Amino acid sequence: MTARALTIAGSDPGGGAGVQADLKTFSAFGVYGMSAITAVTVQNTLGVRGVLPVPPQVVAEQMDAVLSDIGAGAAKTGMLGSAPVIRSIASRLRAHKVGKLVVDPVMYAKSGHALLEPAAAGSLIKDLLPLALVVTPNAPEAGRLSGVEVLDGPSARRAARAIRALGPEYVLVKGGHLEGPVCEDLLYDGKSFTVFRSPRLDTPNTHGTGCTLSAAIAAGLARGLPPKKAVAGAVEYVAGAIRHALPLGRGHGPLNHHWRTHEKTA
Repeated sequence: MTARALTIAGSDPGGGAGVQADLKTFSAFGVYGMSAITAVTVQNTLGVRGVLPVPPQVVAEQMDAVLSDIGAGAAKTGMLGSAPVIRSIASRLRAHKVGKLVVDPVMYAKSGHALLEPAAAGSLIKDLLPLALVVTPNAPEAGRLSGVEVLDGPSARRAARAIRALGPEYVLVKGGHLEGPVCEDLLYDGKSFTVFRSPRLDTPNTHGTGCTLSAAIAAGLARGLPPKKAVAGAVEYVAGAIRHALPLGRGHGPLNHHWRTHEKTA
């Protein structure tokens, strides 16, 4: 059976992040991708200029349409925006019994633009995290979810423990915002920690990194991989996508989501 995955996220007209990045990632993993759009953004590599939220009922109807017909082996969430949208998404995930859920708790764009209303953080914690198989916060997001300022490995471990207590089975605290020559992503399963290490590359072309990582994890889960292997494969994929990133635009350029194909044909 064809592996299928659903992304529930905002649209990026520049194609580097959001739903567009997720669908490219699914395709790179040989997974059939579907989408439920939560917001239409106005952005490019220089930053976000505007956001038009999609009504919660329309988000729910998109999910109902594809899940009741095509189905999905895994799903991921990205930019959600508001508490009503989060509650609507959680309701449909439960109704369709989506068990392999990756939550990327998107709060800010790389430019600093807020993508989650302040009042929505509580709904994210209460309504969505308990449904997650894997949650993938970066250091600032992990700090906001846990109340622990994440500055290094020990504080990342404390934050991961606190976030797991909120309900997700696996917590991946990403190390992209921390210092050092090696990027360390920390996975916690409630019993032990696994550290995934990648060389830290000096490049401005990292637009959509978080979206791509969470989509790659969802793709691995849709293909039947256990969570730890799905995370390992996703980290390796994103490292390659950054290494082969595309110098497009005048700001933070996008990753190369099809770098493996390009490597084979080079």
